[in-house]
Amino acid sequence: SRSAMDHQPKFFENLSGAGKAIAVLTSGGDAQGMNAAVRAVVRMGIYVNAKVYFIYEGYQGMVDGGDNIVEVSWESVSSILQVGGTVIGSARCKSFRTREGRLQAACNLVQRGITNLCVIGGDGSLTGANLFREEWSGLLEELAQTGKIDAEAVKKYAYLNIVGMVGSIDNDFCGTDMTIGTDSALHRIIEVVDAIMTTAQSHQRTFVLEVMGRHCGYLALVSALACGADWVFIPEYPPEEGWEDSMCVKLSENRARKKRLNIIIVAEGAIDCHNKPITSEKVKDLVVQRLGFDTRVTILGHVQRGGTPSAFDRILASRMGVEAVLALLEATPDTPACVVSLSGNQAVRLPLMECVQMTQEVQKAMDEGRFLEAVRLRGRSFENNLNTYKLLSHKKPDAELPKSNFNVAVLNVGAPAAGMNAAVRAAVRVGMTEGHKIFAVIDGFEGFARGKIKEISWGDVGGWTGQGGSILGTKRTLPAKYLEKIADQMRTNNINALMVIGGFEAYLGLLELSAAREKYDEFCVPMVMVPATVSNNVPGSDFSIGADTALNTITDTCDRIKQSASGTKRRVFIIETMGGYCGYLANMGALAAGADAAYIFEEQFDIRELQANVEHLTEKMKTSIQRGLVLRNENCNENYTTDFIYQLYSEEGKGVFDCRKNVLGHMQQGGAPSPFDRNFGTKISAKAMQWISKKLKETYRKGKVFANTDDSVCLLGMRRRNLVFQPVAELKSETDFVHRIPKEQWWLKLRPLMKILAKYKTSYDVSDSGQLEHVAMLPKEAETGAI
Repeated sequence: SRSAMDHQPKFFENLSGAGKAIAVLTSGGDAQGMNAAVRAVVRMGIYVNAKVYFIYEGYQGMVDGGDNIVEVSWESVSSILQVGGTVIGSARCKSFRTREGRLQAACNLVQRGITNLCVIGGDGSLTGANLFREEWSGLLEELAQTGKIDAEAVKKYAYLNIVGMVGSIDNDFCGTDMTIGTDSALHRIIEVVDAIMTTAQSHQRTFVLEVMGRHCGYLALVSALACGADWVFIPEYPPEEGWEDSMCVKLSENRARKKRLNIIIVAEGAIDCHNKPITSEKVKDLVVQRLGFDTRVTILGHVQRGGTPSAFDRILASRMGVEAVLALLEATPDTPACVVSLSGNQAVRLPLMECVQMTQEVQKAMDEGRFLEAVRLRGRSFENNLNTYKLLSHKKPDAELPKSNFNVAVLNVGAPAAGMNAAVRAAVRVGMTEGHKIFAVIDGFEGFARGKIKEISWGDVGGWTGQGGSILGTKRTLPAKYLEKIADQMRTNNINALMVIGGFEAYLGLLELSAAREKYDEFCVPMVMVPATVSNNVPGSDFSIGADTALNTITDTCDRIKQSASGTKRRVFIIETMGGYCGYLANMGALAAGADAAYIFEEQFDIRELQANVEHLTEKMKTSIQRGLVLRNENCNENYTTDFIYQLYSEEGKGVFDCRKNVLGHMQQGGAPSPFDRNFGTKISAKAMQWISKKLKETYRKGKVFANTDDSVCLLGMRRRNLVFQPVAELKSETDFVHRIPKEQWWLKLRPLMKILAKYKTSYDVSDSGQLEHVAMLPKEAETGAI
């Protein structure tokens, strides 16, 4: 979308903050990840030679002034990345709502020469900031008249620049796919639901869970999707008249199908179609009166705001913080106050007031009972979640299902990845809804060849979303040596389409099967692959199922290791991560854990680099931060092994720091899937199954399915902002087959971020940022990959 004129790349080292002062504040309700954003703003600000100030206690501190507004240093934000909430405090402030309050605030800022504000908070905080900016010149004139500041100051500080970041666990802000704190709040909810499910299972209980979200049902909806809840109540989509009956019928049907527990999720702002509140107590009483089920209510409350931020929130907040400083450096009196946010996988800037107006539109639509409109205004991601939930939670009676007479086989290939089971569940249920018979293949292509294949039904996959690993079983074996046997099995079971959920082997497997089409007609059927591997090394997709869970495991472990290192002082840890030749886990893990360096295969390094890292750590030990963390991808270099680097650091650091090493190993493949992986797995797999149905209809001729074109063997991946089906044949040119990685990887662009935040001089291409976009509200808006 960029014009031909500005195609020269733009580098941030050419942007200087010298002579500028930036203040950062957090306001409104706290959210996990705010500290990561504060840290990124402070370090990026200092990095570009600006002065950076904390404003403690939100707008209250800005009005009170004094030692609430303090200049900070690099070390001021050390060790806050892994802390939930906000270390600079947040307070509700009545006085900032008055002109007198804002006058006092302006006076406090001007005295310190601050004309750049970075506000981290919800829509209320951001609206307040915008008003402050509009009044700024008037406030300064009034201050000059009363002699609080001189005329020189009025000229010098004539303009106030404002950049906002949305920190809110509700994800209720239009224009941003994910607000800071949402993913962490989902982590808290899912942990609780997983725990409750085991006790409900024991006692055959029904649980009603109340989650936060006074005006927005995002948390309720997504957690219902992620745990396969029986029923969900959200403000944007009230249940139809007579919902009491249909809910009770649904619950008793589930019991009749031998399901021992029911989970009902209620957003605190849930309403019925007459705008009357639906409370968790009301739902409980209903279930008890009508069905006599043993029912308990659990209100999660402030647990959802607490705890350590997830890896996703730390990376999101760090990216946004850096982007916010760039936006402030480039702001002019004519640019509107903006919000930095993420769309799909891309950092964007949006006019603050457009976002706020849109957010208020949603509320207005809900108040006026225009609920379909409210759902649409929430954006594509929200709508997708709702549609997927409706598709997967309610089984239609067999009589109402279409009969397609097609058989679809589902299999897992490669190493286990958390979220595979969620993907299988979605495939089975969507497939059945479309009228197909679904067959599950046990143990990948090897099991396929041995005839380990059986029909699988709706109830068989109940409760699968929260299970880690691969329930179907998965193997790395490729199909080439079993082609004859697999073709036999496809013929015997009359399989008309294949859905493969797996990693790089799954991709190679599909390439082999499509090559075998000349010889075997059995392989002339639609085939689709859904990427699932912790390594995130599959071409054609920015993310793969399982990588987020592995990243959280790495981050949690690094947090603990950092704590141990802080205790002993002057200690450096070298941590080896998985990923094959792909540096995704090492690089993103380093960003999320606040590491000093990450060694990866994609960025060659030599002995000089290692030496520079040791010297960097030696310098660091002279400051108040006396610990170091270095991540190393398992295959980053065949000679500079983890042991070699450990020995080198130990020798070179003698007398300054000592060293320890830690190989994380297979813990990175295990564990319950994170909310992101459950949802990404569910949504991408549902979409893949719908593609299969479409292809089956297209390729059904004269009583049989025959598909032999390239576009009938596809990989479904997330690319920037869209989910796209790409023929595997076309992805060959994008693949480095020797090292099993894509030739180009989006996350390498984030490499300099980690270096900047660890105080290394580096070059950073920021050509992608700086385009101010507008809040799109077109139904044809691209489907985003946010969960």
